[in-house]
Amino acid sequence: MKRYPAYDPPEYVNWVADARLLDSYRATLAREPARAELVEGLEGATLLALYRGLLRFRLHDISLKRWVKRGVISKAWLGTGEEAVTIGVVQALRRYPGGDVVAPMIRNAGACCEMGIPMADLLRSYLGTADSPTRGRDLHLGDMDRGVVAPISMVGSVSTVVNGYALAFLRRSEDRVAVTWIGDGSTKSGEVHEALNFAAVQRLPVVFVIQNNQVALGTHFRQHHRAEDFSGWGAAYGMAAHKVDGNNVLDVHAAAIGAVAECRAGRGPVMILAETFRMGGHATHDEREAREMMSRETFQEWGRRDPVGLYEEYLAAIGRPLTAPDGEEAVPAGDPVAWNRELMSRIEADVLREVEHAEDEALGSRETSIPEAGPNEVRDCYS
Repeated sequence: MKRYPAYDPPEYVNWVADARLLDSYRATLAREPARAELVEGLEGATLLALYRGLLRFRLHDISLKRWVKRGVISKAWLGTGEEAVTIGVVQALRRYPGGDVVAPMIRNAGACCEMGIPMADLLRSYLGTADSPTRGRDLHLGDMDRGVVAPISMVGSVSTVVNGYALAFLRRSEDRVAVTWIGDGSTKSGEVHEALNFAAVQRLPVVFVIQNNQVALGTHFRQHHRAEDFSGWGAAYGMAAHKVDGNNVLDVHAAAIGAVAECRAGRGPVMILAETFRMGGHATHDEREAREMMSRETFQEWGRRDPVGLYEEYLAAIGRPLTAPDGEEAVPAGDPVAWNRELMSRIEADVLREVEHAEDEALGSRETSIPEAGPNEVRDCYS
């Protein structure tokens, strides 16, 4: 994809695929036989949907960062570098009507788009316009018509909320699953431990994605977590746990397919343990401090593991021509690598047009949909 020097992390600007990491990327997909079989059986349409989702999420963040630099908004919370943990999971779910439910953190904004919330509405939520999903009140947006539970500022608290949805699904005998993401810092919240234990005891159909991006606000992972990682947590709570490379969207996706299937079969809950990295600050206001907290080499190593770039290289060399979104087929005698790169370029152009149109729509709302102040007005923003 095109790189944006003014908005991308510096490690992404001149990104070149590292052969060592590409080999590791492919090896990861072969490590677990069940996941390897799932990945091998993915159709071209699914592979491209994952790619489209990664691009849309990355370009959403670039739009927000551009707005910050231009003074349109004061700051933004970005998921740059962590996109695969979100997109890989949501693409394993059923969408509305009557589909599964997700409760994203603010850094999982890509989940909102993948569940069907228009990009323009995500951007409107930052602008606080009256026609945003939250009607101008807050940028923590949700839309239950599309199965998206709004985030909670005390981010660990939403884990108890998804338990409520999962318990309802179980008692109504509905074939539905609830999903939430929990950051490494949020795992230190008492509510998270209560939620994990309750879900396990009640055997709820819920997937908890432990998203370890190595830092909580301004606190390094090693400062708040004694164990090497979260690999022992599944056994501690009595639930299955699947460790994944959080920068490998196919590894995440295959694990999520398996986790969701376990929940639908009555063997939930399930954890997905994802190792990834936050390629910036807690928000756009403290990027310099974030870079001072960790070594330059750490950012460089994770920068080489850009989840979008690695997936592009994987798709280009997948060994077969992928099918275009309009059903067009590559000429069998042609070069599949060249064809797949051209196809990805067309998808990128399409997603870029989508995001640019959403920006225009959202900015237009500032002129036409200004929130009205009301005395002591209280109502449900997410109904």
